[in-house]
Amino acid sequence: GPLAFFPQWKLKHYDVIVGVLSARHNHELRSVIRNTWFKHLKQHPALSQRVLVKFIIGAHGCAVPVEDREDPYSCKLLNISNPVLNQEIEAFSLPEDVPSVLSEDRIVSVNFRVLYPIVITSLGVFYEADGVGFQRNITVKLYQAEHEEALFSARFSPPSCGVQVNRLWYKPVEQFILPESFEGTIVWESQDLQGLVSRNLHKVMVNDGGGVFRVITAGEGSLPHELTEGVEGIAGGFIYTIQEGDALLKSLHTRPERFTSHIKNLEKEDALLKEESSTYDDIVFVDVIDTYRNVPAKLLNFYRW
Repeated sequence: GPLAFFPQWKLKHYDVIVGVLSARHNHELRSVIRNTWFKHLKQHPALSQRVLVKFIIGAHGCAVPVEDREDPYSCKLLNISNPVLNQEIEAFSLPEDVPSVLSEDRIVSVNFRVLYPIVITSLGVFYEADGVGFQRNITVKLYQAEHEEALFSARFSPPSCGVQVNRLWYKPVEQFILPESFEGTIVWESQDLQGLVSRNLHKVMVNDGGGVFRVITAGEGSLPHELTEGVEGIAGGFIYTIQEGDALLKSLHTRPERFTSHIKNLEKEDALLKEESSTYDDIVFVDVIDTYRNVPAKLLNFYRW
């Protein structure tokens, strides 16, 4: 059953209340505290009357197994389905009914997060040649978040414009495996006086290969990187391949078993916590899913208690 959030403690005035943020599974660490300074505090005739110590624990465990989360610190399901394996994938494309018109923006950038390892093989720019060939000077760079040096770049110019695929021009780049949780920024910069052919994020089709990367918009709660340049948008694209495809398919195939086992473990953990709470009477269960990212929420809920 659900854990009771606030057992009825005796109403009593304390000078100091100490809240110890604790993860649900850290039974042993709580035991160490109970047998050291907390024990000393309880046995001290004066301090025991003035200081109250409580462990702050999220009432809910994360229902997603660690291997199936987007990252180990949150409770978000890594939602990959039907991954596109063993072929190159174009990340961004313009819908056919969207015209390629120049914007006023000479620097455009987009942030993205890798959710399963990929290799970027080419960087590209939007450009309609209209039969006259490529007439621009544009650089495309990929940065790792918070790093000043570009990981790799491509420079497009009339004598060296790469290969045209649909409405994009691509050039190959040095290949690195971008691991899961990699956060990157692609920056397109016009070296001419004209702006770029760019669109805001919602006007561009994104092919995430079944969910292996995600575009991060400015409104998603993450602070903009200090080094992010120009206007948020997309002025080209990249071609990528998904790595470790066999391991991914195996992981997706065995996911239901992991969920079943994980839910059973959560139920056991609930029972252990209930028992621990009734034995020691020193836990505050706050109405929060107990993950690292929710530590601030745990603290705020404790203040409300």
